[in-house]
Amino acid sequence: MAAAGAEPGCDPGGGARFFCTAGRGLESFLMREVQARLEATQVEYISGKVFFTTCSDLASMKKLKSAERLFLLIKKQLPITVPSLSKGKILNEMQRLVNDDPGSWLKAISLWKELLECDTKREKVSQRDANPLKRKVGENEIVIAKKLKVEEIQMVEESHREDQRDRLTEYYLEQGNAVTQTEALQEQGPQNDLVKTAGTENLEDLTFRVSCRCSGNIVKAFTAQEVGRVVGIALMRKFGWKANLRNPYLEIFMHLSDAYSVVGIPLFRVPLASRTYIQTAGLRSTIAWAMASIAEIKAGALVLDPMCGLGTILVEAAEEWPNYHCLHKVWMLLFLTSHLGKSSS
Repeated sequence: MAAAGAEPGCDPGGGARFFCTAGRGLESFLMREVQARLEATQVEYISGKVFFTTCSDLASMKKLKSAERLFLLIKKQLPITVPSLSKGKILNEMQRLVNDDPGSWLKAISLWKELLECDTKREKVSQRDANPLKRKVGENEIVIAKKLKVEEIQMVEESHREDQRDRLTEYYLEQGNAVTQTEALQEQGPQNDLVKTAGTENLEDLTFRVSCRCSGNIVKAFTAQEVGRVVGIALMRKFGWKANLRNPYLEIFMHLSDAYSVVGIPLFRVPLASRTYIQTAGLRSTIAWAMASIAEIKAGALVLDPMCGLGTILVEAAEEWPNYHCLHKVWMLLFLTSHLGKSSS
């Protein structure tokens, strides 16, 4: 396990710093994959997460198959030592995640915007060069798939957060002074210099939401919602951003545990593990891909899975190794297996 020392989100000399979440036990698969697909360097992991540096664009990173979600790293540092601190000092430590190095936040957000802009330009060029009829069909399929995924995610989020939104918004906007009494807030003068330095003059109008995950001793002192409030208020005070829990421009992800404190920006709303080409939920797609990769499938190979269930491993194999003969055989076997199963039942 790599030591969780402080790291910047962007390394100008060797690319940007990212991290992916992964299922337990899949970290080694993801480490090999980022090295092979993205030519990543400085690859390291902690339980459930893989950190790496790369110059690759978002289009290349979308192809990661063993990752759950992809984040641009803002900060990774040692954990907050909850047992030895009072509640007020713990609040101070949480706010220091923002106040100690605000420049790293602005640099990361500037880089995040550049990545999204480059990806948008690339998609426009590819759509312009594509066949108009094919492009229209493809766009409709993508829009429908994205809409379904986003609606599904929104429904889940609404069910979990409906009771918290009004209270959190009021807390962000009206109760900030009460929560931050334990630390003297820094003056807003340096803030404007930092904004100009990062080349993000419109950051004052940025809307955001903080999503937190807490584990270990910190859960005994604070809930994830309370941590989000504290960090959210610190961001509002430091940068002048506005909280928007329903439809934010920017989402900040934090994970505080007994081993590390990690802060990042999710690069895609829909997780990488949500495949548009898998219509029915079965075996987790990341696990299916890992199992197919262990088989070391070569071009033209015949892939058999007599106990395929919903055929997720075969689908992942066919998508990852799209050789014509291999693809045809895999889908034919999937078709026959499915129909034989229905006939026998």
